[in-house]
Amino acid sequence: MGSRRKARESALQMLFAADVAATRPDELARTFWSELSDDEVDEQAREFATALAVGTLAHVEEVDERIRSRAEHWRIDRMATVDRNVLRLAVYEFLYEPTPRTVTINEALEVARRFSTFEATQFINGILDAIKRDLDQERPEIESTATTEAEA
Repeated sequence: MGSRRKARESALQMLFAADVAATRPDELARTFWSELSDDEVDEQAREFATALAVGTLAHVEEVDERIRSRAEHWRIDRMATVDRNVLRLAVYEFLYEPTPRTVTINEALEVARRFSTFEATQFINGILDAIKRDLDQERPEIESTATTEAEA
């Protein structure tokens, strides 16, 4: 498994902890890395995971609004905690990270397959694809010939 995938999984676990235990963002990373994390995560992946988790929490209202706009008949607080946080993480990455949106969706689905159900993966894919289409119209991505698995 790539280090960025491991970082995304760690970020999801941090968001889950923040959601369930109402952990403050400033304590989140410190507590996670000292008590809950996988010791096999390298420093670069730790930095990426922390940036994703803390960034998602810092922008959670904006991120949730994007999700609400495409999650018809679903209130965010009624979604499964894992699914809600996979969506939040991916939408934050759409908005604030240079990762290509298609890569972000693929990575979110891989994380969801590991931590959630098959049906949830389909639900997540549908919402993320709709948000991606919205963003593609609002602000198209610049195509890069350098897009590789390293970015994932």
